[in-house]
Amino acid sequence: MSRTDRLHRLAALLSPHRVIPFDRLQSELAVSRATLTRDITYLRDVLCMPLEFDRDRGGYFLDLRQGSGGQLELANLWFSSTEIHALLTMQHLLANLDPGGILTRHVEPLMERLNKLLGAAKNDAAAVRERVLIVGQGKRPITLKHFERIGSALLQRKRLIIIYAARGSATVTEREISPQRLVHYRENWYLEAWCHLRRELRRFAVDAIREAHLLDRTAREVGGRTLKTVFGPAYGIFSGKQIEWARLRFSPERARWVAHEAWHPKQKGRFDNDGYYLLEIPYADHRELLMDILKHGRHCEVLGPEALREEVRSEILKLGELYGQGL
Repeated sequence: MSRTDRLHRLAALLSPHRVIPFDRLQSELAVSRATLTRDITYLRDVLCMPLEFDRDRGGYFLDLRQGSGGQLELANLWFSSTEIHALLTMQHLLANLDPGGILTRHVEPLMERLNKLLGAAKNDAAAVRERVLIVGQGKRPITLKHFERIGSALLQRKRLIIIYAARGSATVTEREISPQRLVHYRENWYLEAWCHLRRELRRFAVDAIREAHLLDRTAREVGGRTLKTVFGPAYGIFSGKQIEWARLRFSPERARWVAHEAWHPKQKGRFDNDGYYLLEIPYADHRELLMDILKHGRHCEVLGPEALREEVRSEILKLGELYGQGL
């Protein structure tokens, strides 16, 4: 029996309703006394399982008064790709949110817990991080006090007054908003909220919020289905009511990569007879999609709609003028 299986088996044997003697646990698991002692110590001290010994009854039980609710997730000797990505991404977010700032003392206990989980396979957390790297790109700094106030408003279901500097239009406005949820996308934070000025749902870049003040007014509640309807269908971080479908064709060389990429949950893709990859994705605003198309250069052709073709063509012409290519 592997260590992972043994730990799961040990956790399954324990109960808040009955006491199990050490000898019975040892017999059920068919392990030495020393091995069982190490496993009990690991469950209690590393995974924080509320495992207690009752001297009067001579056995172990789960003490739910410690607040675990009897729920336990055991770490594997090695993690699946999604598990280790989640753990390391969490550390990455925590480490970069407020390095050395006022949240550090609150974050450190959680970081220590993550370190213990990452070190579950007889490797310390530093060794694991040396072998698996989370790379961030394009991160924009945020004002921590704004982030804290947004979080407070979200949890308390209160409204905010914000001063927002919209980069697209270069305008600064004061808005009263009802925060709905925070989104972390491509290394940056965004706030989805009901904007009482515009009377509709909007997505705000947190780093573009210059001021944020908590109001003692109940936030307007918007259901998850509505949020998904407004923000879900379009490509990337931009939302919009008018959804178009971009039709892209990638060269056989680039197709070997793009065919395995997730651009959008509702994308449609197929290879044609010549080895080109045809990709269809919904979008409401061309700006982010335009950047992702251009990074593929000559390997990506926009088949439609015509308005998107013209946007790409116009951008290429501007690049040609900038670099003197005469396109």
